[in-house]
Amino acid sequence: MDTHNHQSVYTLIVGLGKTGLSVVAYLTALGEAVVVVDSRDIPPGLNQLKNDYPNVAVYTGKFNTDLFTGAHRIIVSPGVPMATAALQQAKKAGIEICGDIDLFAHEATLPVIGITGSNGKTTVTTLLTQMAIDAGINAVAGGNIGLPVLDLLKKTDDEPATELFVLELSSFQLETLNHLPMQAAVVLNISPDHLDRYENLTAYAYSKQVIYDNAERWVVNADDALAAPEQTEDKNCIAFTLKEPGSGQFGLAEKKGSLQLCYADRALIDVNDIKLKGKHNLQNALAALALGKAMGWPVDSMLSSLKHFTGLAHRTQWVAEINGVNWINDSKATNVGAAIASIKSLAGKQVLLAGGEAKGADFTELAAVIVSHCRAVILLGKDAALIESAIEQAMEAKRMQPVIIKRVVDMHAAVIAASALALVGDNVLLAPACASFDMFNSFEHRGDVFIQEVQQLQAMLAGDETVDTLVSEKGDIG
Repeated sequence: MDTHNHQSVYTLIVGLGKTGLSVVAYLTALGEAVVVVDSRDIPPGLNQLKNDYPNVAVYTGKFNTDLFTGAHRIIVSPGVPMATAALQQAKKAGIEICGDIDLFAHEATLPVIGITGSNGKTTVTTLLTQMAIDAGINAVAGGNIGLPVLDLLKKTDDEPATELFVLELSSFQLETLNHLPMQAAVVLNISPDHLDRYENLTAYAYSKQVIYDNAERWVVNADDALAAPEQTEDKNCIAFTLKEPGSGQFGLAEKKGSLQLCYADRALIDVNDIKLKGKHNLQNALAALALGKAMGWPVDSMLSSLKHFTGLAHRTQWVAEINGVNWINDSKATNVGAAIASIKSLAGKQVLLAGGEAKGADFTELAAVIVSHCRAVILLGKDAALIESAIEQAMEAKRMQPVIIKRVVDMHAAVIAASALALVGDNVLLAPACASFDMFNSFEHRGDVFIQEVQQLQAMLAGDETVDTLVSEKGDIG
């Protein structure tokens, strides 16, 4: 524990890390006295704090309640639950408690769009920011992704002036939010998450819905009762749905012989013209279009942005189309649940690339999904045999068309094998269901190697080399 003398009137910053450091920088620049506490012995950012702000008192380890009740206000980082005993005592003592979003709200005079939900926040925030930029609006994204919100307020002279803030907000950030005027806001969806921190799913859903209390225009998921506020009749409201849209809604409908993203009964864009893959990503695209519509942006410009958006790196990221086969990088699918969601989200048959460090996972459920959805599975990495065994058991149990299983030594061989097995209309999907550390530095590294190998394959095939010649040159891939 570090202790320094601190002034009697101080703001207490609870939790260090990126957010805590941004609050220290912001408040000390205003001349405020601050004290930092973090329950971790060596929190992230500690060395930077000591180097950059040697006069700021910092206490690590078990919380000292006196520091909380002695503060004139408390700024809580998102990772710290409001239920923490020291915070509850400060609350009883009538001390103001807020988060960095409130500090930001006090100073931000520009329009704000707020985005929350269990899944898809980062995709929608990134896509919407791109839509704004393409429409000629200098937008910046931050909050739960990229820069903490207070860092968004910093501007250098040579940067163009910001015109719009697009904020990804977690339920933790919304917990401490008192007021932030927003032009538009959305709760994308609600699924069980962070239930170690909330009493139940309804309490978690309400923590998200706080975002609507702050917004002029509401964008609402018509398919998710937990995400949608109960009272929408008298609100400026635009809904999105994965079903056929009603009046004033964005949704999906069969038109012109294929599935289209639509606004009311107007077809906007064919799903095949979008590089975002998977039903969850169609929902993300519809939410982004609805938010843009709420902001009054030109629809044609938004559709052009959507058409060119390839998704977030390593999250069902479209990499290439080679000879009628889509190659998809979902290296972030590091566990069984994520891999199942990834496989099920894609239309058509999959050639799946999987394997790595299993971390004791049970592959029974994954194997059943593979047997139903996959043409072939290419396995690599330390625990490939565990997945193979589970698939063989599932095939015996289901007595379905057998799935081709190939074991390979590395990502190069995996990509070559997948290319040989995929048919027109298939997806080759990297969704490993395992950690990457047996062969790669991280899931990002694994995804990057996959992308490099796919691009190399594309270049080779463009030079009229066939997969058969590649296989014979590179040796056995079986």
